[in-house]
Amino acid sequence: MTPETRTACVIGSGFGGLALAIRLQSAGVATTLIETRDKPGGRAYVFEDAGFKFDAGPTVITDPSCLEELFTLSGRKLSDYVELMPVTPFYRLMWEDGFVFDYDNDDEALFRQIGAKSPADVDGYKRFLKYSEGVFREGYEKLGHEAFLDFKSMLKAAPSLMKYEAFRSVYSMVARYIKDPQLREAFSFHSLLVGGNPFKTSSIYALIHALEKKWGVWFPRGGTHALVRGMVKLFEDLGGVVKMGVGVTEITAEGARVTGVKTADGWSGQFDMVASNGDIIHTYKDLLGNHPRGKAMAKSMSRKSFSPSLFVTYFGLKGVRPDVRHHTILFGERYEGLLKEIYGGGKLAEDYSLYLHHPTATDPTMAPEGHSAFYVLSPVPHRGKLDIDWDAEAPKYAAKIMESLERRVLPGLSRDLVTMRTFTPKDFSTELNAHLGSAFSLEPVLWQSAFFRTHNRDDVLSNLYFVGAGTHPGAGIPGVVGSAKATAKLMIGDGLRVAA
Repeated sequence: MTPETRTACVIGSGFGGLALAIRLQSAGVATTLIETRDKPGGRAYVFEDAGFKFDAGPTVITDPSCLEELFTLSGRKLSDYVELMPVTPFYRLMWEDGFVFDYDNDDEALFRQIGAKSPADVDGYKRFLKYSEGVFREGYEKLGHEAFLDFKSMLKAAPSLMKYEAFRSVYSMVARYIKDPQLREAFSFHSLLVGGNPFKTSSIYALIHALEKKWGVWFPRGGTHALVRGMVKLFEDLGGVVKMGVGVTEITAEGARVTGVKTADGWSGQFDMVASNGDIIHTYKDLLGNHPRGKAMAKSMSRKSFSPSLFVTYFGLKGVRPDVRHHTILFGERYEGLLKEIYGGGKLAEDYSLYLHHPTATDPTMAPEGHSAFYVLSPVPHRGKLDIDWDAEAPKYAAKIMESLERRVLPGLSRDLVTMRTFTPKDFSTELNAHLGSAFSLEPVLWQSAFFRTHNRDDVLSNLYFVGAGTHPGAGIPGVVGSAKATAKLMIGDGLRVAA
């Protein structure tokens, strides 16, 4: 970058932070990546226990093209760093009454399953798919990588958003085309994967269906963290600097510009630009707490609505489970009512819907030979809606979930259990600095999307930037990688103007 090399610091090594650091370094910005934990990845952490490898966070890899692009920026190939393996079916969906639906990219098989359940919904599904493809083109391909820094940019996008009725919910749009109640659940649950209630989240998020149909669902050999490690290696191969196992304690600033960062071990660094992949509230309240902008934004942002938290149980079993697919969604007896309790808070529901991850279905090396690795997650209210003693509640809640799994999909679970651990909303707060223990940052509703979400560049501190789930476009791997593309455009462009 001319006439002098610009410098940048990226705080946090989640997928968004890593993608941003790679883009900056590829563009000639001397970039330092700082991570509090002992391993990179943020929510995509990994731990090992009794020979089992457990990916702690995201496990559904979609849109590999957005990942491949990061490597081709410097003439490299994703396949030289990590192997992505296709997952089929995408998901197995199971209901309490015994109905099973394999959601996949095989259209004919999908039509047969829909027709067997509700013949009239085959044509309805085809119309919904066409709608999803249209939203995908407008909301993802055109707008997913662009920063919304002013209201004018929002107005420019408004006609497209109105054309696809973005003011309606995902569920209401699915229900327009599909009549069977269980099939409505099958094609509306996707927004939950990015922290959104299908009954409140903008119908724009129906694009996830078309996105998966276009690129499929994948899993990295060696687990999601193998992809994280591949991205870190790429960044270092490009000359990037990684500081691991030390947290940033302050973003320093003077007037309307940030000047650098300080870390817990006493180190400090001066940078031309700073970007945070950390929690939005944590960044403003704790890292910028000594600056008026930090205090004001922390107060303002705390009034917004945040996505729920998650209760996650990781466990390993003796024996292999070939009948259990890689991704299984276990619906409870309630759908809308349960979601109201999760998003509204007040109590921990007695019933639940679950996502069961079975990585050894695709990659047996995730467990010792002859064993199976799993994790199961249950969406629960964040700590602002339900602040219970999770240390006391976790063993009881986990036992109920494991009992349900044994009854519905994993017979002999208690007999074959080798190891087990939990991750609660409290852990999201303490381990990840997540405001209220939220698992996906700001709730993805229309009035907190695009311009109304945290801006990719701060409006006052002209060289402070954000990347990740809390900024545009939102959570999920394609979302945070897209946010990195939007933020990198700003940082590289701003750097060039200053350098000139």
